[in-house]
Amino acid sequence: MKAKVRMSRFPTRNLKAAWIAAILFITVPAAYPRDGASLPLPQGANHQSVISSNTALVALPVNVRDARGDFVTGLTVGNFRVFEDGKIQNISFFEQEDTPVTLGLIVDHSGSMGPKLREVVAAVLAFAHSSNPEDEMFVVDFDDNVSVELLNGKAFTGDAEELGKAVTAVAAQGQTALYDAVAEGFIHLQLGQWNKRALIIVSDGGDNISHYKFSQVLELARSTQAVIYAIGLVTESGQEENPGVLRRLCRETGGIAFFPQKGESIEGVTTQIARDLRKQYMLGYVPPKKVDAGAFRKIEVKVSAPGRGDLRVRSRTGYSVAAQPPAQSGRSAP
Repeated sequence: MKAKVRMSRFPTRNLKAAWIAAILFITVPAAYPRDGASLPLPQGANHQSVISSNTALVALPVNVRDARGDFVTGLTVGNFRVFEDGKIQNISFFEQEDTPVTLGLIVDHSGSMGPKLREVVAAVLAFAHSSNPEDEMFVVDFDDNVSVELLNGKAFTGDAEELGKAVTAVAAQGQTALYDAVAEGFIHLQLGQWNKRALIIVSDGGDNISHYKFSQVLELARSTQAVIYAIGLVTESGQEENPGVLRRLCRETGGIAFFPQKGESIEGVTTQIARDLRKQYMLGYVPPKKVDAGAFRKIEVKVSAPGRGDLRVRSRTGYSVAAQPPAQSGRSAP
C-alpha cells in the first residue's frame, strides 16, 4: 500500500522548528589517518546532517577531475587543503571509497511534465542500475501538493522497479510546488542511515504555488551537508521555467545541473550523476568554536598533486550555521 504525505502550510516562523528529528552530532577522532587510509566515522554519527552552532564536524563531498574531465582517483589526505573564510583547517576525516548514499529523487508532476514522465522513469531505472548496490533511495512527487511515495511500507528502496512505480504514482497535472518538494526531500533524508546524502531534482525549475520561498530552501541547503543535482527539462518557450534556481542550488552544495538538449537522453545524465557520487572523496574538519549563528562560512578546497597535471576541484561553496538544532518533530520511518 502506498502512503502519501502532503505538505502542511505552516507559518514561516515555524520553518526550522518543524524541520527534522533525530540529529546526532559527530565526535571527531584525535588524529586523521595516514596518507591513503580511510578513517570511519564514529558509531552513531550517520545522522549528521544539520550544521548547527554545536556541530563537531563539517563534512565535504569533493570531486576532482583532470584537464580532460576525467575523475582523479588515488589521492590521499596530504593532497588536500581546506580553507574556511580564508583560514586553513585541519582535516580530521578522510575517505576515498565508493560508499553508499541516501538519496531522494524529487520529480516534477505538474501538467507540463505529462509527455516527459516515461523518459523520466527510464532515467530513474538507469540511475538505480548504475548506483552502489547498498544505496537507499526514495521518491518525492510534486505538483500542487507534495507526496513522499512509500511502497510496501518502506521509507527507502534500492529496487529499480519500485522506484519506477513511485515516479508514476501521481498523474501529471496542476501547478508546481518545487520549493516545498525540495524541503520535504531534506526532511526525508534524515531517516536514512548513510553519511553521504544527495537529492536529484527533475524539473524545469519553475515554482508557482509553494509555501516555502527560494531563500528559505537555499538556507536549508546551506545548513545541511547534502549535495543537490538537477536535471532541468526546459523547453524553447521557457514559460514559467527557472533554470537559474536549479543551477544555484547545485552550485551552492557542490552538485551539477544538467540541461539535456532536444533529442538527448536523460538516461545518460542520471548515469553520470551516479558515477559522480561514486567517485567522491569525503573530507571533514572541525569548524571554529565561535561561529555566529546564521552566518555564511565560505569554504574552499584546494588540491596539490605533483605530476597529475591541472586538477579541478568541485565541492560546496560554504555553509550556514543554524541558530539551534531543529526541534524534534516526532516524524519516524513508517
